[in-house]
Amino acid sequence: MAWALKLPLTDEVIESGLAQDFDASLSGIGQELGAGAYSMSDVLALPIFKQEESNLPPESENKILPFQYVLCAPTSPAIKLHDETLTYLNQGQSYEIRMLDNRKIGELPEITGKMVKSIIRVVFHDRRLQYTEHQQLEGWRWNRPGDRILDLDIPMSVGIIDPRANPTQLNTVEFLWDPSKRTSVFIQVHCISTEFTMRKHGGEKGVPFRIQIDTFKENENEEYTEHLHSASCQVKVFKPKGADRKQKTDREKMEKRAPQEKEKYQPSYETTILTECSPWPEVTYVNNSPSPGFNSTHNSFPVAEGVVRPRLTIYVCQESQPVREHQPKHENGDAAANTFFVYHAIYLEELTAVELTEKLAQLFNISPRQIHQIFKQGPTGIHVLVSDEMIQNFQDEVCFVLDTMKGIETCDGYHIILK
Repeated sequence: MAWALKLPLTDEVIESGLAQDFDASLSGIGQELGAGAYSMSDVLALPIFKQEESNLPPESENKILPFQYVLCAPTSPAIKLHDETLTYLNQGQSYEIRMLDNRKIGELPEITGKMVKSIIRVVFHDRRLQYTEHQQLEGWRWNRPGDRILDLDIPMSVGIIDPRANPTQLNTVEFLWDPSKRTSVFIQVHCISTEFTMRKHGGEKGVPFRIQIDTFKENENEEYTEHLHSASCQVKVFKPKGADRKQKTDREKMEKRAPQEKEKYQPSYETTILTECSPWPEVTYVNNSPSPGFNSTHNSFPVAEGVVRPRLTIYVCQESQPVREHQPKHENGDAAANTFFVYHAIYLEELTAVELTEKLAQLFNISPRQIHQIFKQGPTGIHVLVSDEMIQNFQDEVCFVLDTMKGIETCDGYHIILK
């Protein structure tokens, strides 16, 4: 670089000299290495890159979580390096989740020798579907009466105590377990990813779900409300055997890719480790003390802060008159007994007679002022006036057949009878 100390040169001469020097330094590279000898993996193997790679997640690298949950199902090989893993499951098949105690000696001593509670739920991965989760699940319940989205396979499970499945929360199960003992819970997912798509394209076009586990310890009132740890993973659910076919298809696609392309993708792991996440969501427990089985009252389960969820669901219907008119008649002239009914769901938050009146008016597309009174048919056919207290004692998901009577006060008013 001695030429740099000579007399000042023009800019054009300096640039020309630099360019020639740079070209000369590059000459012969192709002849030395040979075509195809350059490999990005060789460069990444250098110590400087290895050191950088180990420091990519500085916080999580050193942070040891108290628990680890491992889903015994392989991850897809068709996921890019920095994307979240994706695991394929078969509908209705039992899958093991290992609940592992990952604490250091002396960490969280308050739970040593005690139980913790874990809540497992299947939720939507897409934010758009999360906003309409209640409507989506109600639609699924309507199409699959009596079925659940998530179940525990209790005979296969090991170490779980007091397992519960709330009949009004189809996508959630919970249980107690002792972290010091071997615990494995087996779950079954009964919905498939395509059930929540507008157009049915088959399993691989379906929406992704998340399996999330939230674990809590007891507070001073012996209620499991103090959050300890949450983790989740992304899954897609296929019809039986569909997950195996999809995994095989992904593997075959990856085998056909060029070596340089394969380096952009994660390997397939035999198990899926759930990664740490926020609780789903920040839950406030109204009354969650242990009890033998679920009770049917609507105030006993967690309600999400900032998320509006109905406290009571009732189903109402009117007899379908057109269908009844076309029913075949018996010899005595009466219509057939199997009259067709169509039910509508009504969701109540305030549990008042005024709210019920407004919801029924919306259902029938009339003004609330046109509904004068709401009665419930009682013993021996008597009509009992519906009050706030009566609604607050309705059983969740109770069904009523509606009958209407013309009001005496005005010609366009009605009295409604819940039968």
